[in-house]
Amino acid sequence: MTDDRQERIRRRAHEIWEQAGRPEGAHMEHWDQAAAEIDGAVKPKKAAAKADKPKAAKAAAKTKASAKPKAKG
Repeated sequence: MTDDRQERIRRRAHEIWEQAGRPEGAHMEHWDQAAAEIDGAVKPKKAAAKADKPKAAKAAAKTKASAKPKAKG
């Protein structure tokens, strides 16, 4: 692991820890998430959640539309 990569992961893991409310005992989870983000394996959780919301809204709308009884013609 290069020193630059490790430092970037360390900084990002610290940000994740602070955003999570500084919980004790989750350092490996934060490190792994940061490493994945730095390596481009996954999007940051906050950004991924925002990206998924429109899809969820569309799916809910489709479910509501399909639940309505069809009008007899």
